Formats: sequence, C-alpha cells, structure tokens
Amino acid sequence: MLNPNLPEPNLLKTLLEPLLEDFQYWFARSRKLLENEEISFLGKEGQTELLARVQYAQQEVTTAQMLLRATEGQVGVEMEVLMPWHKLLTECWQVSMRFRMENSV
Repeated sequence: MLNPNLPEPNLLKTLLEPLLEDFQYWFARSRKLLENEEISFLGKEGQTELLARVQYAQQEVTTAQMLLRATEGQVGVEMEVLMPWHKLLTECWQVSMRFRMENSV
C-alpha cells in the first residue's frame, strides 16, 4: 500500500526534474568559470577546493536524477540534501558576481 504522506509521483517528478536540471545547469556554469579563469581573490587553493565541491555536487545531482528516472518519479530528495546544493550555488553566484565586477573595472 502507498504511504498517504508521500507526494504523488507525477507531482514529485514535475517539480523535482526541473529543479535538478537547474542545479546541473548552474553547477556546470560554475565549474566552467572555476576551470577556465584564475580567480585571484579565492587563491589557487580556494579555487581548487570550490571546484572540487562543485564537481562532487554535480555527481550527487546526477545520482538523484538517475534515481528519479529509474523509479519513474517514486524517489524524492530530502531537504537536507537540497540545501547544501543551494548554499553551494549561492556561494558560486557570489564568486561569479565578484569576479565579473573586479574584471569590469
């Protein structure tokens, strides 16, 4: 029997699929920046560490996408998993904005 507290699979898939795609898009953009630019205010070590965290998060998102597809929307992602991704993207956006501002002067 289905657990009545679980969201309907179609609703879960409708909401989660685009969210995971957004994470992939923004992590890919962040990764491209971190791999192709020298971001002096991060320092080499800081940039390498941030890139590693982005790569790891991309792998986690890919895994979540595969599980969602394999189970036809029966598997969700806990907020405890989503929040670190969101925080990491916020950090990447801040780095990107600062990098653009410093390079536009």
